[in-house]
Amino acid sequence: MRDHPEAFKNGVSDAGVQAGRPPAIQVSGLSKKVADASGELTILQSIDFTVQPAETLALVGASGSGKSTLLGLLAGLDTPSSGTVLLDGTDIFALDEDGRAAFRKAKLGFVFQSFQLLAHLTALENVMLPLELRGDAGAREKATEMLGRVGLSSRLKHYPKFLSGGEQQRVALARAFVTEPPLLFADEPTGSLDAATGESVIQLMFELNRERGSTLVLVTHDPGMAARCGRTITIAAGRLVE
Repeated sequence: MRDHPEAFKNGVSDAGVQAGRPPAIQVSGLSKKVADASGELTILQSIDFTVQPAETLALVGASGSGKSTLLGLLAGLDTPSSGTVLLDGTDIFALDEDGRAAFRKAKLGFVFQSFQLLAHLTALENVMLPLELRGDAGAREKATEMLGRVGLSSRLKHYPKFLSGGEQQRVALARAFVTEPPLLFADEPTGSLDAATGESVIQLMFELNRERGSTLVLVTHDPGMAARCGRTITIAAGRLVE
């Protein structure tokens, strides 16, 4: 685990300390095992770490190391074999499936490598969707403003198939940030983009994250992207590597 003292002291951001909030993420004894032909496969084993509010954390490791599985568990998209995950003080696995979905709607933003935009919705409608699902007033105005923030004011009415890969990821960023979530998870957000486009998306993601003071956890194989985070956690064969 690597900390950057210029950004954090002892891995804790000034914003998190001053706010006096509980840890943004607290993981204890997290393990994931699945049945396979040989009996049982251990994907994650006894994972423990804490992330403070407003921290930026990179999860790195070789393909198959378990980092994407860990991110899915942090979001409550999968259930562990053992262990706990507290997000903003809430034990997400003490909630039922509907409760976890409601928690994600209220607290989480997600950015995926494959964008995960709805093909039958325009850029504007894709960004409006999480606001409408929460019943927020002024969804159209908020989504329009956020798409302008990511440089897509002229593409509001375009469907995903008429947008470049970089533009689609910008729509995905706008959708993730528009609800101003306290927690943002990103899974290889530039993995399907060329280097130049990926760099512009990275800059935008960190800029938006600083503006909104959210806690960012991203899975990446890119050392350059990981180096921009306040901390890096390496996972190898399902275990944390110091």
